[in-house]
This record gives sequence, structure tokens and C-alpha cells, in this order.
Amino acid sequence: MTLPNQVLSVIALIALALAAFAMVLAAGGAARRRRPNEEGALPQGERLEMLVENQAKQIQRLEAAARQLAGGDRRLAETLQGAVQHVGVVRFDAFEDMGGRLSFSAAFLDARGDGVVITSINGRQDTRCYAKEVRAGASIHNLSDEEAQAIREALAGARQSVEAEAR
Repeated sequence: MTLPNQVLSVIALIALALAAFAMVLAAGGAARRRRPNEEGALPQGERLEMLVENQAKQIQRLEAAARQLAGGDRRLAETLQGAVQHVGVVRFDAFEDMGGRLSFSAAFLDARGDGVVITSINGRQDTRCYAKEVRAGASIHNLSDEEAQAIREALAGARQSVEAEAR
């Protein structure tokens, strides 16, 4: 089983803290050894055995916590696969008599290249919007050049809008 670097870092930090705690306890025990044993105090061997048992219990709790964190990390990674991770936006002029590149195609895809491409065509009288499903970077619907470009941009990881290539 391999653990992510974050989990290993947490385990290492906790182990260091426990080691420091054990050293403080050991130093406290050494100071007590110099003083005469009070009545009712545990013999040195039993006290050491109790400290070792407590440390073993702490380590078992840490191991359980690390396993729980690793399981949560795996669940988050699986959930993230279905989230929108790639976005591509292409602006263009849908009509020759209209300027300003107010029309656009935007692709929203997850890690597998699944998602949707949305196109808004802006005219003088009205605006029309179209949505087409995308599976593995392709669509069963006919795609315009701008929609295909938006999907390519999303899959390439571009994070900014681009102007459509000249026709």
C-alpha cells in the first residue's frame, strides 16, 4: 500500500511529536529517580512498562487515523474525477455584419473528457444557445468549428479564452 505524500508527512510529524513527548517523560523519570522513592510510587520497571504500553497504544491510534485519512483521500480523488476540471472558451463573430465577438462556445469537461459544450450565437434581434453533450472529447452531435476548438482548448488545459481562428 502506498500512501500519498501528505499522509506520510502527517504521520512523520506526529511520530516526531510522540518522540519528543517520550523524551520529556524519560527526562522527568530520570529527575524522579534522583529523589527518594515516595511511598506508593510504582517501581522503575513497572513505570517503564506502562510508558511503553501507552506509546504502543498511541502508535496504534495513529496508524488507524492514517488509514482513515488514506481512505478519505481515495474517495476525494474518485469524486474529483467527475468534477469540471477543463474549460475552454472560444469567442467569435457569428455574422459578418456583427462585430465585437459576442458569440462564444464554451466546453466544460471532467478528467475523462466528458461534459458539455455550450454555444451562444448573438445576433442583432436575438441570441440563441445550444448545448451538446461531450463524451471522451467527442460528441454524437455535429460540432461547429468553434465548438470543436473549445473542446480542444479545454483538453489542452488552456485557462483563458481564445479568439476563433480566421475562417
